[in-house]
Amino acid sequence: MNTYEPHIYELSTPGKHGASLPMLDVPESTLPADLLRQDGLADFPELTEPEVVRHYTRISQRNYSVDTGYYPLGSCTMKWNPKLNEEAARMAGFAAAHPLQDAADAQGALQLIYELQEYLGEIAGFPAVSLQPAAGAHGEFAGILVFRAYHLDRGDHDRVEVLVPTSAHGTNPATAAMTGLKVVEVKGDARGNVDLDDLRAKVSPRTAGMMLTNPNTLGLFDEQIVEICEIVHSVGGLMYGDGANFNAILGIAKPGELGFDFMHYNLHKTFSTPHGGGGPGSGAVGCSAALAPFLPGPVVVKNADGSYALANPEKAIGRMKAFHGNFGMLVRAWTYIRTLGAAGLREVSEMAVLNANYVRVKLKDVYPQAIDRICMHESVLKGQIAGAPKDVRTLDIAKRLIDYGFHPPTIYFPLIVSEALMIEPTETESKQTLDVFIDTMLQIAREAVETPELLHAAPTTAPVRRVDEVRAARQPILRYDREAIARVRSE
Repeated sequence: MNTYEPHIYELSTPGKHGASLPMLDVPESTLPADLLRQDGLADFPELTEPEVVRHYTRISQRNYSVDTGYYPLGSCTMKWNPKLNEEAARMAGFAAAHPLQDAADAQGALQLIYELQEYLGEIAGFPAVSLQPAAGAHGEFAGILVFRAYHLDRGDHDRVEVLVPTSAHGTNPATAAMTGLKVVEVKGDARGNVDLDDLRAKVSPRTAGMMLTNPNTLGLFDEQIVEICEIVHSVGGLMYGDGANFNAILGIAKPGELGFDFMHYNLHKTFSTPHGGGGPGSGAVGCSAALAPFLPGPVVVKNADGSYALANPEKAIGRMKAFHGNFGMLVRAWTYIRTLGAAGLREVSEMAVLNANYVRVKLKDVYPQAIDRICMHESVLKGQIAGAPKDVRTLDIAKRLIDYGFHPPTIYFPLIVSEALMIEPTETESKQTLDVFIDTMLQIAREAVETPELLHAAPTTAPVRRVDEVRAARQPILRYDREAIARVRSE
């Protein structure tokens, strides 16, 4: 049964007070009338301090987070955020540093940025790194702008196409289109790799580059990655690496050595900095020596005397973010890398791949695999259960997981897989946690066959039932509206 959660306005009673202001320690002053708001003040709720605290605490306890449970979102790499990283980011010398401080007074912060640039370059096999972009898609945008600037700098104005596989992240074609380039789709083959024949047919002197996620969104390492890079390079194109799935190959493979010219790193995925409201993200980028002059700046350089300074690459595409990127995320990522070291980073990927394949093998006889291959960091299964009614779909399985206390995995992605269930356990989950999740998935499969109405009714324990997600996105209720909220609750 759903638990009714009263809105803070419904708790309001005229005359209540929840704040006690201290005595003035400065002379009282009256604001000019034209600066005072005259309308809408009566709409503010009136509550006591305990009511306010209890209301927001109850709401916070409804949140699902990596601090409260397993988060199997495929492609998102919702791994544990070590608290040591949080402590480092809160150190006064970092947290209270002002971005406009003179470089001489911010040497510690600049040293951290410089060292993180070097670490990320070494990990991925790139000689140059910029920490400017604020997220993965922002890094993609930087990369395609760099591709365009590189070609135009050489006087090559005909490179107007970007090749994108059918298994790509949705941001890849969107990024290419936003930079004014034409998206050319490349097919996949039966094993989940890029179809080399289709690729050869579509590369040309118009090819600016190819955007490729490896491992791809099927959770598979492309078996022909070196040849793919060679085909694109043979016509003068560049290879862009979407680093969203980099967690699978840390310390094992370096994209820069495989043939990629540019890549973004999701520090909020691979390097354990928080996602979303706990973030923000960070989409650092690395590239080959040929593209280094075009990187967004500023970057941090080390002077001959050992001091650190900000500098812009010679032909930089410009600034992608105010000041020095999302600095708090850089501190967290630096701490994560220094804590683990080279051997620890490799173990991260080995355990991530092991966990994903453990889940895959335990579930594949009930939830069919999209591609019958050993996966990398995530497995893509199908919510098509033998013996279940046809109206039992992946969405029903995901909603039923909520009743068992699990956050659902990513569903209906990648788009090329019918009824997709994309599960990424990450390296930070124990076998015990995975076993409970696996048992729950198998129990739901039995319910799908024997009592499908349980799945259709789910979730039954959440504060709200199934919402119209398309309508919620297109017609959001952004302020308190008693009638609108009542209507949504009744639905």
